[in-house]
Amino acid sequence: MTRPRLPVVNLDEARFECTYGRGCDGVCCREGRPLLYQEEIARLDRTLSRIVPLLRPEAQAVVRRLGYATSRRRLGERMARNAGGFCVFFNEGCVLHRLGAGEGDRFRYKPAVCSLFPLQRNDDGNWHVRQKGYQGEPWGLFCLDPANSGKPASESLVEELALARSFEA
Repeated sequence: MTRPRLPVVNLDEARFECTYGRGCDGVCCREGRPLLYQEEIARLDRTLSRIVPLLRPEAQAVVRRLGYATSRRRLGERMARNAGGFCVFFNEGCVLHRLGAGEGDRFRYKPAVCSLFPLQRNDDGNWHVRQKGYQGEPWGLFCLDPANSGKPASESLVEELALARSFEA
């Protein structure tokens, strides 16, 4: 059975390839403060005793002292804290990604905005692939510049597209 295609307005022309560990040191996690939805906070709270030991020492200290979520809000949602210039969950890659992958689902603990990256809804509610020069993209990340990858986003984002489809269902 073929799954219905998620309508992504620029999917046919978008190019994307994550190069973390192959020239990228996690720039999308640098200064990262991803939105945390209430159900994600509840899931992280239940798993926190397993997450904290995996964090960088400075992130452990911040989480123990202040918690992993800020009281500040963006789009009505709390955000993950930052420690030492990176999202608190970053330690040579995403700790939440590694923990979930070890359990068979790399998206299990990651915030939705991180799991879906670079897919995002625009102000009209349409899905798009974030790309340099497209819809006023503010991040100048190497991976968002289609000139830096010949890989079609429709091929590199198969799992992210499936996740987005599950949110649509």
